[in-house]
Amino acid sequence: MEDSTTAAAARPPGFSGSAENLAHKDPYFHSQSPTHHHDILSSNSIILIIVSIISICIVFAIFLVIVMLRRIKSARKNDSCNEKNNSSRFIAHTATDFSYSPDVRERCLNGGNLLLSTPSRYRGVQVLTYKELELATDNFSEVNVIGNGGFGVVYRGVLADGTVAAIKRLQRDRKQGERAFRMEVDLLSRLHSPYLVQLLGYCADQQHRLLIFEFMPNGTLQQHLHSPKGQYQPLDWGIRLRIALDCARALEFLHDHSIPTVIHRDFKCTNILLDQNFRAKVSDFGLAKIGSEKINGQILTRVLGTTGYLAPEYASTGKLTTKSDVYSYGVVLLQLLTGRVPVDTKRPSGEHVLVSWALPRLTNRDKVVEMVDPVLEGQYSKKDLIQIAAIAAMCVQPEADYRPLMVDVVQSLVPVVKSYNSISCPASSRFQPQTSSPSFSTRYGIKSFGHKADKDYSIGM
Repeated sequence: MEDSTTAAAARPPGFSGSAENLAHKDPYFHSQSPTHHHDILSSNSIILIIVSIISICIVFAIFLVIVMLRRIKSARKNDSCNEKNNSSRFIAHTATDFSYSPDVRERCLNGGNLLLSTPSRYRGVQVLTYKELELATDNFSEVNVIGNGGFGVVYRGVLADGTVAAIKRLQRDRKQGERAFRMEVDLLSRLHSPYLVQLLGYCADQQHRLLIFEFMPNGTLQQHLHSPKGQYQPLDWGIRLRIALDCARALEFLHDHSIPTVIHRDFKCTNILLDQNFRAKVSDFGLAKIGSEKINGQILTRVLGTTGYLAPEYASTGKLTTKSDVYSYGVVLLQLLTGRVPVDTKRPSGEHVLVSWALPRLTNRDKVVEMVDPVLEGQYSKKDLIQIAAIAAMCVQPEADYRPLMVDVVQSLVPVVKSYNSISCPASSRFQPQTSSPSFSTRYGIKSFGHKADKDYSIGM
C-alpha cells in the first residue's frame, strides 16, 4: 500500500494510468534508445569500410604508376645505350652537354682488378691503365712511333682484344696538354660521325695522359701531299675530291649538327687522317672551342693554331667564329688543288703565302689551270677544277661575312663528286641523287672566269 502511494506520488501531475498500461500504449518506451544507437554505429562502420577501400585503391594505383615509370625509364636508358654503342653513322642535331668535364684524377687506376670496379663514364669509350698501354706499344718503342703532334707523340699499338689503335701520349709538363686531353675526351666521347676520328679510350693514370684512337692506316693528308716523292702514294683527282667532301661534312657536322656549335680551331692537313680506302676523318680536337649562342656567334679567345691556316680576323683580333674554320678549310682546299704548303719562304717573292698568291688566280680560267698540282699530270676534269677553284676562292675571303657556310660547301661539292664517281665507277657511287642547285659561283656572286674581280683579294700574313 505504501509502495503504491509512493509510485503514484512520483508521477507527474495529470498523469494517470499504471505502468503496465503505459507499456501497452507506447511500445517504443523500452526499445527506442538502443535501436537509434545501433543505426548510428552501422552508418559509421560502412563509412570507415568505404574510406579504407578507397585508400587502398589509391595506394595501389600510386604503386602501379611508380612501377610503370621505372620500367619506362629503364627501357629508355637501354635504348639510349644501344643507340650510342651501335651508332657509326652521322647523328644529326646531337644534344651535347659540354659543361661536364671528366675527373681525370680518378678515371684510370693502376691494376686491372681495380679498373673493373671503376666503369667508364662514357659509353663505348674504354678506360685503360698505363700498364696496358705499355704492353700495347711494346713499352712505347720508337719503332711504333707514327706521328708527332703539338702536345705529344702518337704510337701504333695493339690492345688486349687485338684492336690496332693509335695511342697518343701527351706531354706531362704542359698545362695546355691537360686542357687538350679533357677537351678531346669530352667531345669525342659524345660526338659521333663517320667523318670524325673515333675515340676508343683514354688513360689518366696518375700523371699520365693518353688518348686511344682508331688506327688510320694511310696516315695524314699532309704526308701524301707534301712528303718527298716515293714515300707515300700520290693522290689522284678523284681521291682529292672525296677528301674535300669528307672534310666539309666533318665541319658541317661540328658547325650545324652539334648543340652547341663546335669550332675546331686547328683544321689543317696534319689533322686529316685517311683510312684504308683514303676516306678522310678529322682529328685533334685539343684546341676546339665551343661556339657562342649569340646572334653573331663571336667569341673572344687567345689566338692559337697554325700559321697559314688562321683566318685574318681571328689572327688580328682573337674573334673566333665558325667562319674561321671555313677559312682554314679553304686553305686545305688550295693545298689539294695546288700541292703547295700554306707558307713556303723558299718560293720566289710573291709566292710565299699560298692564299695571297692563289686568290687573284682562282677567278681566271687560264691561270687556275697553271696552279694545278703537277703530280696530277693533267688527269682531272677542267669543269670540276673551275668549281673547286670557285669554292676555294670564297672560303678564303679576307672578310668573314663573305665566306660561305659549310652546309653550302657540302651542297656544292656533292654534285661534283657524284659526277666524277658516275664516270669513273658508275655502280659504286656512294652519293644519293640530289636536286640540282645554282652553281656556287652564282650563289655567292663570283664573277665568271676570264674576268678580273673588282676587289683585290690579296692579304698579307
